[in-house]
Amino acid sequence: MFVPRHYREPDGSWTADLIRRNPLALAVINGGADEGPIATHLPVIPDPATTGDWPDDLVGATLLGHMNRANPHWRALSTGDVVLLVFTGPHAYVSPTVYETSPAAPTWNFTSAHVRGVVEKIDSLEETLDVVRATALSFEDRFGAGWDQSESVDYFRSIVAGVGAFRISVTGAQGMFKLSQEQPAEVRERVQRSFGGRECGRHRETAELMGRLPRSGS
Repeated sequence: MFVPRHYREPDGSWTADLIRRNPLALAVINGGADEGPIATHLPVIPDPATTGDWPDDLVGATLLGHMNRANPHWRALSTGDVVLLVFTGPHAYVSPTVYETSPAAPTWNFTSAHVRGVVEKIDSLEETLDVVRATALSFEDRFGAGWDQSESVDYFRSIVAGVGAFRISVTGAQGMFKLSQEQPAEVRERVQRSFGGRECGRHRETAELMGRLPRSGS
C-alpha cells in the first residue's frame, strides 16, 4: 500500500487500534495463474494464547481466522502461504463546499490497514473449535449484549467440521490515515465539524479520529 508521508499513523497504536475496532478483514492470496487473486471477507482476532500487547509494528503478532471449508479459498490456501489482510476503518466523502475556498476538489477521507503474514492451517477439530469459541467470545465481549455461549458448545461441535481455521504470523503492517492532513488547520477543522455534525456514525467516527491528530502546523 502506498502511504504518503503525511498520511502515516501519528504513533504506533493507530493501526493496531483500527484492527481491533474493525476486525472484519478482506483476506487475499495469490490463487495462481489460472485463478488469479482469491479474496474472502472474514473476522480476525488476536490469538488469546499469546500474552502481552501487540508490538507497535504488529510484527510477530499472531492472528486467528476461519472460513467455510467449502470456500475454494480454503482449498487454495496452504500452510506457509503469505496472506494479505485488508482492514477498513472510518471513512467519509469530503465535499468542496466544506472547505469554503475556491478552487477546490472533492476527496474521500479514509482509514485502512494492510497486514501481511504467513498462514498456518489448523487441522485439529478441537483447535478449530477453540478458534470459533474464542472468536465468538471476543466479539460478544466487545460488540455484543452479554450472550453466554456455554449452552451452544454442542451446536458448535456439530458444525465445526465445516469450518477451516488458521493462524497468521504477522510479518509486516501498514496503516493509512487520510484525514485532511494536507489541508490548512482551519480547513481541517471545518471538515471535522462537518463530519461531527452528521447523523451517520461513520462520519462521526472519522471526525473523532481527526480530533486525535496532532494540531501543530497549518
